[in-house]
Amino acid sequence: MTKTVRSDILVIGSGLAGLNFSIQTSENSDFSIALVTKKSLSDANTSHAQGGIAAVLSENDNFHSHIEDTLVAGDGLCRLDSVEFIVRNGPKAVKTLRNYGVNFDSGEGQFIDLGREGGHHIRRVAHVKDTTGLAIENAVVSKVKQCENVQIYENHSVIDLIIVNGRVIGAYVFDTITNDVVIFESRVTILASGGAGKVFLYTTNPDTASGDGIAIAYRAGAEISNMEFMQFHATLYYNPEFKTFLISETLRGEGAILKTKDGKRIMKGKHELEDLAPRDIVARAIDHQMKWTGDDFVYLDITHHTEDFLKNRFPGIFSTLEHFGLNISKSPIPVVPASHYTVGGVRASVQGETSLPGLFAIGEVSYTGLHGANRLASNSLLEATVTSTACSKHIITLLSETDVPHYCAKEWVSGDAVDSDEAVIISNNWAELRRFMWNYVGIVRTIKRLLRAKARIDVLRQEVNDYYWKFKINSDTLELRNLVDVADLIVRSAIFRKESRGTHFTSDFPMKSDNPRDTIIQKNLGIYYSEIVNKS
Repeated sequence: MTKTVRSDILVIGSGLAGLNFSIQTSENSDFSIALVTKKSLSDANTSHAQGGIAAVLSENDNFHSHIEDTLVAGDGLCRLDSVEFIVRNGPKAVKTLRNYGVNFDSGEGQFIDLGREGGHHIRRVAHVKDTTGLAIENAVVSKVKQCENVQIYENHSVIDLIIVNGRVIGAYVFDTITNDVVIFESRVTILASGGAGKVFLYTTNPDTASGDGIAIAYRAGAEISNMEFMQFHATLYYNPEFKTFLISETLRGEGAILKTKDGKRIMKGKHELEDLAPRDIVARAIDHQMKWTGDDFVYLDITHHTEDFLKNRFPGIFSTLEHFGLNISKSPIPVVPASHYTVGGVRASVQGETSLPGLFAIGEVSYTGLHGANRLASNSLLEATVTSTACSKHIITLLSETDVPHYCAKEWVSGDAVDSDEAVIISNNWAELRRFMWNYVGIVRTIKRLLRAKARIDVLRQEVNDYYWKFKINSDTLELRNLVDVADLIVRSAIFRKESRGTHFTSDFPMKSDNPRDTIIQKNLGIYYSEIVNKS
């Protein structure tokens, strides 16, 4: 008989959104929480965030300015009500994290030292040197371990959601240590599993970012929105031996300049904010420069600052690059763009409600309308904190005042599946998928390249599905299955959008349409447009 774990709430994912939700719910209710994560508790994209959390924290700033910067970056697709709710709750979010023990850097004569990043017209980014995400993740991990009604299940990968009578009642989960399938039954299920940067060959994301939550929600029939908008960070450290080290945008906030190999400024005349322009504009400018010259990288130059300043402000970046023989106070940094943030996701309200009863989505896995067509720098930790807190309040009220029953799931049946002796199929398909997604579905797209990618995805899906049903489950198969589904969502959405907007740029349709609309995909209904409600 399949092992069953029953709780009031199932939380999938252990980044900031999932952990803050669990902490808030535990502190304000007696509901039992099962928290599953596919690696260790702290192995999440949150810990890789170098920049910080954007919020209105100074007398020189105001909500209107932060809202306006968010709307401009979102390029016509932001939901104004979502933007206003999340921005106005920003100061409370920072206070929550400080209460957890996050010691944001203090500035001379001010409560918190504030940095500036691309798209912001004022300094409003609270940070802990250049390792803000790690500091936050460590704090919330420590805090959640103290919550008696939260049971933590590490090394557990979700296979699929379980639906009974049209309602999500939990999930089938693969224990990667015992190789057993476990049934998790719950009254409500919270997706907080992060993004899908791993679908591309070059990414700033950790290995866990394989789009699992988006894929399982899609297969269950949830609305998935705006997956064509994948944000590419402009500055990944270029080193074939070290492919995932991000060079934070805060360097440009401190005056770092993007240059060609012969010293010419890349962003000069490209945007009013030049090197601090929104990420999609900067990434496209670098991509164009590299393709035009044939260079493998461009330079990010911050040598005008002293070594002492750089060691104090960016200790993580300075020491890491110094390990590779690069002193950034003396030499510019070679950089390339890389996939960074999944702007689209499971369509959700700011309280996490999705189109499927019993399923909620918070953090990067969701699409609330805050980011629109392009995320404003450091708004992601903000969204994760604010929406997870709002979702917790909503769930506590829902479970307290409504008779949400437990349902029993069907047994997991492995059928005739056997142990695999063809693992090379998975590794080869994995490499092929990520490479053609980078080459065909990258920063600048064409319909021809997108159709080539779609043809390969269709073949890969058949191969992966055959493998999935024939052989016993393993974590690599589950991740590849999810990556194929996410790649398909991205490509179909990109083909469907006949315009260039935000992070989606296609040479075939370089202009924006006059009617900004969301792309929505549902498994049983196909792909369609939805009008923006309360649009910017």
